[in-house]
Amino acid sequence: MRLDKYLAQSGLGTRSEVKTLIKQKRVTVNDARVLTSNFQVDVNADAVAFDGVLVQHQTLFYYMMNKPAGTVSVTKDNVHKTVLELLSAADFRADIFPAGRLDKDTEGLLLLTNDGDLAHAVLSPHKHVEKEYFARISGRVTQKTRTQFHDGVTLHGEKGNPFTGALTLVSADEDAETSEIRLVIHRGVYHQVKRMFKAVGMEVTSLKRLRMGSLQLDETLAPGHYRALTADEIDSLKNIR
Repeated sequence: MRLDKYLAQSGLGTRSEVKTLIKQKRVTVNDARVLTSNFQVDVNADAVAFDGVLVQHQTLFYYMMNKPAGTVSVTKDNVHKTVLELLSAADFRADIFPAGRLDKDTEGLLLLTNDGDLAHAVLSPHKHVEKEYFARISGRVTQKTRTQFHDGVTLHGEKGNPFTGALTLVSADEDAETSEIRLVIHRGVYHQVKRMFKAVGMEVTSLKRLRMGSLQLDETLAPGHYRALTADEIDSLKNIR
């Protein structure tokens, strides 16, 4: 593999940026200074270093973010702050994208990656990957509500089978007529959770995603913070395929 490609894939910068670093004599291969960008590197054998620090070659990246409200789950937006803008300069890559969207005012688990195959598996309706949410509801969630969600709720403008969900009541304030719930769904369409409750005469006042398949939100992550997925978390997601 070309040295400039190796360095770019390792996150040191774009191809043009790493070429400049090479010309500045800041890159070594097996402790020997290399000045040409097309120098061939053996990915499995050569030790590449930048400013004396070994470069870890990596092509696929996986981050878990606790998405804060007010950000949008897209790669670019001319009006709102995107979730990618929360990545540090060291972790940002032009090919990373959010695997599935959360509404602007929705918080919680968001997977950022450049692994298109894994993202497709997680999001594909044919895989029936569970998505679990915590929500605060304006309205009284009762056994009747749980039965409605179990049997299926028809959403206006959506064709096909009714949308179902496993609805659990966490707490309720009968005087204020508010509820806290957990909801597990398998499909995912625009504003689905909010629209399901609207269909039964209630309103979602706050929403947070807790889980996607086997991937649980790390509750130690403050809103807007993120971390790399562990090897076990990545392997578990890949088993969806």
